[in-house]
Amino acid sequence: MKKMIYFVAIVAIFAFVSCTDKPNIEGLWVVEKVNIGDQEMTPNARWTRFNSDHTQQSGNGWLQHSYGRWNLDEEAHELSVVNENGIKDPAEPFKVTLEKDQMIWTRNEEGQNVEVLLKRSAHLPATFGDQLLGLWKLEDVVGDGVYFGVEDAKVGKASIFFRWDGRFDIRSGKGRVRGVYNVHGHKPEVELIPYGDNLNRDFWAIDFNENTITLKLLNSENKVERKFSRIHEFPE
Repeated sequence: MKKMIYFVAIVAIFAFVSCTDKPNIEGLWVVEKVNIGDQEMTPNARWTRFNSDHTQQSGNGWLQHSYGRWNLDEEAHELSVVNENGIKDPAEPFKVTLEKDQMIWTRNEEGQNVEVLLKRSAHLPATFGDQLLGLWKLEDVVGDGVYFGVEDAKVGKASIFFRWDGRFDIRSGKGRVRGVYNVHGHKPEVELIPYGDNLNRDFWAIDFNENTITLKLLNSENKVERKFSRIHEFPE
């Protein structure tokens, strides 16, 4: 009987400690989904890191673009995040629900319900732009278009280099083209903006498949595709 009483007491103490544990949001969190009203508007590879000294950093992919402070009202379950290099947030704090490695933020923004689903992570996620970085060799050509021709795929020397600083470098039988590129923040699309007046900017959907990518021209009535494989030296 004494053993049973002792066991029940231990269980009761454990339950009390578990129930009174403070919510711990410290660490790296990746945004998995954002719902605004009846629409999903999830940013690509968005993350936030909450530090024990109540500082925080936020970014997308491998780029940190915000920093500041955070505070969690444990009684009200309300989270306030301030970006010291950003625009003041006019909305109310987020209501927070925390369960193991998942967290949900909810609040009202300009009359619309906002729900943010986050998950703990040990590593920074990669954006579409991060995946695009590097040197790619042309493997196949479908349709007529600028930059590359059918013969380029046969010769095997054409390439496109997406640099970390937002510039691209194309080498092909049609010549060398340099410019800047922008990757969409919500979907796998890249905008190429070549230098000079002889070529116009264009938009390409990106199909990722391990160490290959296929670029599909969007602003065209005809089917135009360019398939590449990742390489680590310029082809000669």
